[in-house]
Amino acid sequence: MDNCKQASREFAEIKKQLAEVKNDLRKYTEQTNQQYFELLLASSRKDVTRALQAHLLEDIDEGLDTGMVKRCDMRETCRNTFGEVLSRNAGLILLDRVGEDQIGERRAELEKIREKAPYKKCSVCFTEVSKLFAKEVSLMQSLRIYNSGEELRTSITALPEEEFVESVLDPLSNKARLQILKALYVETKTFSALSELTGLRGGNLLFHIQKLLDTGMILQKHEGGEYLITEKGFTVMNKINEVHAALNS
Repeated sequence: MDNCKQASREFAEIKKQLAEVKNDLRKYTEQTNQQYFELLLASSRKDVTRALQAHLLEDIDEGLDTGMVKRCDMRETCRNTFGEVLSRNAGLILLDRVGEDQIGERRAELEKIREKAPYKKCSVCFTEVSKLFAKEVSLMQSLRIYNSGEELRTSITALPEEEFVESVLDPLSNKARLQILKALYVETKTFSALSELTGLRGGNLLFHIQKLLDTGMILQKHEGGEYLITEKGFTVMNKINEVHAALNS
């Protein structure tokens, strides 16, 4: 009888040890699978980000070719300078995390170049560069490798209410002005084209265009020439689109 009890206890102990071994094997298998999945994911991410970087570099070349002023003796010099800054910024997409200081450094470089701009028409080229730069930053945010949320939270209390309403909210508070900004976001437009788009004529349309000009949302290439969106207008429209997407998600 005692031998049976002893054998039963030994058998129970063996079952317990086997259960522990089985549990250890399961944990090891899960851990191994997870590590394999993480390696696979990391490898795929590298392939994707390299492809995205290549796309951004192509976008830079195409954007600078088509968006910069054609007849300018500084065109090639500026194009090389802009291309170099934008290409280095595009390279950040390969990182696991992009800091605000890295983006800020590129912005500062572009601002220094802007300060030395010799011609009035330089604003056309800077508008295109700003668009390309904003696209790169937006892509980094979409990939969740860059987030400037902390900076926004600390600066929100310093937001100047009256100035912000006059320079941003007021220009956007009209359907016709929003239509104009949406259209110019895509391409430059003549007065006639904007008139056809909004259904407004003469002084009525001019009133809204002047509001956008006065607040720096758009500019006119030359007297009687086409209208185009500025860096400010481009940035504002990007943010509006982000807000709209967030509210509808």
